[in-house]
Amino acid sequence: MKTRTFIADLLTHAGLILFMIFLVFPLVWMIATSFRPTAEIYSGTVALLPESPSLDHYRTIFLEQKIFTSMGNSFIVGICSTLIAVLIALPGAYALARYSTRWNNVVLGWILGSQIFPVILVMIPLYILLRSMALTDSLIGLTLVYVVWALPFVLWMLHGYVRTVPLDIEEAAAIDGASRSQIIFRIVAPLLLPAIGASVLFAFVSAWNEFFFALVLMKDPNLMTLQVELARFTGMEGQARTGPLAAASVLATVPSVVLFGFLQKWFSSGLIAGAVKN
Repeated sequence: MKTRTFIADLLTHAGLILFMIFLVFPLVWMIATSFRPTAEIYSGTVALLPESPSLDHYRTIFLEQKIFTSMGNSFIVGICSTLIAVLIALPGAYALARYSTRWNNVVLGWILGSQIFPVILVMIPLYILLRSMALTDSLIGLTLVYVVWALPFVLWMLHGYVRTVPLDIEEAAAIDGASRSQIIFRIVAPLLLPAIGASVLFAFVSAWNEFFFALVLMKDPNLMTLQVELARFTGMEGQARTGPLAAASVLATVPSVVLFGFLQKWFSSGLIAGAVKN
């Protein structure tokens, strides 16, 4: 029995290690490529680490491309859309979880149904709608699109977590004179930090990595987002400038990693444990 358990644990850990290598290797290769000189990249030599590290590709993207402008645009759109989506979804999820009406199932069905349809189906009517509101080629319009795109998933995620919060906590707060808004934002919200952190991360990464909406809606070069700017590293004949593209991709990865590092303290369980005394 002990031998079987040992073999099972060994296979489990080996599978996890292989899975981690599968996830981490592309990032390591991309970082290494960003420091390889152009001649080394196209030499055909296979090596994990660059033989002659160079910062030429980073100089190229800083001097030739509007990388900081596009990163700033993506950052503004990502942060604003994330904050708006979470602020709307939190009271919405609370209402769905705490008030049972005949519209609850309709709303939950809309949430699930909205995730089924591909982006291309809504692109034309969405473009016409934004053009009629003079919001095409505008960071405000793109922000609103990202809010609507992330809101269903964020609402669904928070709805499930709100239902796990004991009603006794809210009743005690109400007895102490707390209003409904105070209960939501000062009592329930702190207990939902893991769910809010996951929602913030999902909404921001979705907006940060989104390409199709930004490509269609944005035409001003000064308003391009980072993902559209990365597409410019591919030439007219489909040949990518591998070195600068790798360097720009490394920079594009940094904000998501930093945000995850900042929010990981929220991803902890047991925040509700002990909140209600039996």
